[in-house]
Amino acid sequence: MQRAALFGSGREAQMAAGDLGELLVPYMPTIRVPKSGDRVYKTECAFSYESPDSEGGLYVCMNTFLGFGREHVESHYRKTGQCVYMHLKRHVREKVPGASGGVLPKRRNAVLFLDLETNGDLNNDDFEYEDEAKLVIFPDHYEIPLPNIEELPALVTIACDAVLTSKSPYRKQDPDSWEEELQVSKHAKTLVQMDNGIRIPPSGWKCAKCDLRENLWLNLTDGSVLCGKWFFDGSGGNGHALEHYREMGYPLAVKLGTITPDGADVYSFDEEEAVLDPHIAKHLAHFGIDMLQMHVTENGLRDNDIKPRVSEWEVIQESGVKLKPMYGPGYTGMKNLGNSCYLSTVMQAVFSIPEFQRAYVGNLPRIFDYSPLDPTQDFNTQITKLGHGLLSGQYSKPPMKSELIEQVMKEEHKPQHNGISPRMFKAFVSKGHPEFSSNRQQDAQEFFLHLINLVERNRIGTENPSDVFRFLVEERTQCCQSRKVRYTERVDYLMQLPVAMEAATNKDELIAYELKRREAEAARRPPPELVRAKIPFSACLQAFSEPENVDDFWSSALQAKSAGVKTSRFASFPEYLVVQIKKFTFGLDWIPQKLDVSVDMPDLLDINHLRATGLQPGEEELPDIAPPIVIPDDPKDRMMNHFMEPPDIDESSVMQLAEMGFPLEACRKAVYYTGNMGAEVAFNWIIAHMEEPDFAEPLAIPGYGGVASARAAGLGAIGLDNQPPEEMVALITSMGFQRNVALQSLKATNNNLERALDWIFSHPDPEESSEAASDVMDMENNANANILAEAGPEGPRIKDGSGRYELFGFISHMGTSTMSGHYVCHLKKEGRWVIYNDLKVCASERPPRDLGYIYFYHRIPS
Repeated sequence: MQRAALFGSGREAQMAAGDLGELLVPYMPTIRVPKSGDRVYKTECAFSYESPDSEGGLYVCMNTFLGFGREHVESHYRKTGQCVYMHLKRHVREKVPGASGGVLPKRRNAVLFLDLETNGDLNNDDFEYEDEAKLVIFPDHYEIPLPNIEELPALVTIACDAVLTSKSPYRKQDPDSWEEELQVSKHAKTLVQMDNGIRIPPSGWKCAKCDLRENLWLNLTDGSVLCGKWFFDGSGGNGHALEHYREMGYPLAVKLGTITPDGADVYSFDEEEAVLDPHIAKHLAHFGIDMLQMHVTENGLRDNDIKPRVSEWEVIQESGVKLKPMYGPGYTGMKNLGNSCYLSTVMQAVFSIPEFQRAYVGNLPRIFDYSPLDPTQDFNTQITKLGHGLLSGQYSKPPMKSELIEQVMKEEHKPQHNGISPRMFKAFVSKGHPEFSSNRQQDAQEFFLHLINLVERNRIGTENPSDVFRFLVEERTQCCQSRKVRYTERVDYLMQLPVAMEAATNKDELIAYELKRREAEAARRPPPELVRAKIPFSACLQAFSEPENVDDFWSSALQAKSAGVKTSRFASFPEYLVVQIKKFTFGLDWIPQKLDVSVDMPDLLDINHLRATGLQPGEEELPDIAPPIVIPDDPKDRMMNHFMEPPDIDESSVMQLAEMGFPLEACRKAVYYTGNMGAEVAFNWIIAHMEEPDFAEPLAIPGYGGVASARAAGLGAIGLDNQPPEEMVALITSMGFQRNVALQSLKATNNNLERALDWIFSHPDPEESSEAASDVMDMENNANANILAEAGPEGPRIKDGSGRYELFGFISHMGTSTMSGHYVCHLKKEGRWVIYNDLKVCASERPPRDLGYIYFYHRIPS
């Protein structure tokens, strides 16, 4: 047998059938045939954006079916001992001219068997494509060309064929597949709707069984508005819509906020899936919702899509201006996967921040070396991969001089592979989320908060780059009758500014425009040129600082419901301030509307005057009394017993939080202190209190023996000395690990046993851990040694400072609502503005700062 070169032609690897069989015998136990449900990653490396199109091709492990580029395949072999990989390569060659001078139409390989993302240049008549596959055996790099049906063992042949014919692991995320998967509900045609007089307003919804105002569903039978189920990322609701179905049997519900003239999100509780309702317009009209009022004009465009909206697209994308392409590190575009621009723009902005660059790209060797066996399912690996793809410059290279000349001489040219496709990252961060896992357009602001949740839960050691966004908000609530006040603090990550439409500086022009528009509409003429409302930023800031009414305010001073007002101030200022302009609302006709306004956002921002002051002299605090819990259908003595007995704690919410990796006692406290309002509300409490020294201590309730934890010992709750549970330590040491390693792993993972074991396997070097192990032994003698240096006893970690900021980026939205349209991002880099529009990255000539949706400011050093 002869050894083949790893990246050679493979010709020397031709062997007799007996030799091939003998060569593969030692590796047969490691070669698997993909089963139903196995994901085969044959289009992209798990750690980089190398693919079969890349110079070195892609190596697919024949055991795990993960893909690796040339740079990472050796590392995977050393880490796992897996030896057999399938090497995939797509060759792009210029076609050979025929006798008549034209190119030969026949391809070298008539079948393109790789399921790669199609490229618009693939049908270019000047080029042909050839897919090549071969088995490579490590460490000696023996190559076996494929197909080799007669010479390979049957099992190997079947496994290779299954890998080559496997579908993309992202198939469900491909464009349009969501609509194709939906089926018409069996209840749609025969749905019975109650004539109970209910009419649903276009805004101000609230769950009928709790106080949630998000993720609300309208039952199409009786008009009940109830919250949806809770999701792993902290979003969702308390499941009251599902409870209502189980009680009443009413099968269909529509999600409020998704209703457009094109349809709405409908769910069938009976069929347990999202469905289509062909009669949705009639069903919604029953409750006063006219979804078809925005009709289609004769030319096929909706009223809101004609000329006025086109101008917004042109201005934000800087159309009509020749923009200079930018290349190199930090100037890498991202492929639009079909309404994925909301994700791309947020990630471009986030990875322009040094703290995120250091946390992920700066830790790249450590994160990649200690990633789990399936890196596609690890957040830190995938966000590091994305950051490296954006910042390395490997996927943003200018064309060579010869290519530039060729492009000038010919309109068609060989396709460039600049830019990255965030498909693997999107698949992970959207997993289990009902909105982000779809291919519909989403709200960039909601994705930003979703990303922060993921960063918070998957931080690397004590390093948490999302700290730069975190700030404290002081809320001052005043009872209008007693004049007494209550001061509370909460954590937030962005500042939401209302649009002060009444402060428009061009009201006369707006009135004249509206008259002309109505005249043109009546005469069926084209509309006049758009006049956009000009709103002073100072007016938006003033609207933010003004008091707002509190719905259903219960005054503890009066022990009754009363009128209340609330004002918000900054208890701390973040390192990076994210400002959202609240442009999206609902009209009286139930159509989602976007306020098409121009806000003169400043380059330099000073909000020091919004600093919180706390309780002032002469102010009297509201008594710290909770409102009574009234259960209408129970006798009065039941209510009295409620105050005599220990309070119930919703164990289902506790377990939902515990499954996310938080300590059990912390989950119990979160549910208790938020009044059993559900896992989402409790999750927010955890985020706000997780840095406190007693975060994981048992729940203590005065008057009930101190600790309200009947099963604390049995479930391994953390004791008052804040030590890892002894039973968990004993379990890990019984596996052969040292006690100090067990303690260190449990402390690093918030006492989550499964994550602790992963931590141990990802930190195998005893030399690296010796110093840390010594620290852990000291910790056993110090009850408070686990408090992070960055955190004080006051609460969550913050980076307070001056309230003076400078603008460095903004995300703009084009379209009529967050459920449609397109996002682009402008970032200030190296002293100039750059526009990021999917794969296109160019120097900006006219950055539309006044039309942005989300703005990013960084603190000006004092």
